[in-house]
Amino acid sequence: MTGVESVGPTPMEMAKSLLSRRIMLKDALPGIIRNLQAEEESILPKLKRSIDRHQKSNNAVSELKLKRDALQKEAALILKDVKSLRTKIDESGGMIRLDPNWAKERLEEKLIDIETRIETQALDHKAERKLISIRSALLKENEQWLQLRRDSNPLMVEYVSKRREMSRLFKDADKIHSRMIDLVEKGQPLHEKRQELEREHTEIRKQLDRAMELDSQSEASVAYWENVVKTGFEKGGGADLLRNSMTVKSGGLASFAKKGSKSGARKGGGEDE
Repeated sequence: MTGVESVGPTPMEMAKSLLSRRIMLKDALPGIIRNLQAEEESILPKLKRSIDRHQKSNNAVSELKLKRDALQKEAALILKDVKSLRTKIDESGGMIRLDPNWAKERLEEKLIDIETRIETQALDHKAERKLISIRSALLKENEQWLQLRRDSNPLMVEYVSKRREMSRLFKDADKIHSRMIDLVEKGQPLHEKRQELEREHTEIRKQLDRAMELDSQSEASVAYWENVVKTGFEKGGGADLLRNSMTVKSGGLASFAKKGSKSGARKGGGEDE
């Protein structure tokens, strides 16, 4: 160590430095506030558009979900009926094929023969009209045959009808579900953009509120330190700053020691009781 100890700034030098900083802050705050207000004004329309787009996407997903759920619920109810009908038909021995292979193959053979003749033979309009008429008759004959088989077992008619309706409902629900998933995936970037803008706006708002709070206190802060510089530390505004130091120098307790002593006395009194 050297014989000369470094000496820090005096209390008055520190007070003048603090006053200078408070004045600089006071002068800078209006510009800072204007810039932050401009940033907020700029981001708010973007945030609103982002929220609207995201909400629109969410609403579309919700609507599709309601439709999907309604279709699935309706199909599930029909499924119960289908199972019940299947059990009844099984018990009655009536679970027969409505279109056995031989009937299907016979029909297909005739239809293929007609199609081949139309495509490969040079037929006039009259001949083509005759073949088409034959094809229509075959289809009608097949439908009549199926109808007779259905009529022979009324439960089968209801079973087939409900099963087809159930299948249609489930397929429609699946299509809507796929559309819903597509919307959810497309909406993810909208959600992320909204969160990003909300975080940015929150930070701007936080800084703006803090700047406005400091601005509201800046006049009093500058006036306080001006008074300290003007009157010094022995009296006036600076007296309270050094009061604790002066008390300690004169042999008294520091303010935190006094508080600790009072707290201990209260606790001790409570224990004596």
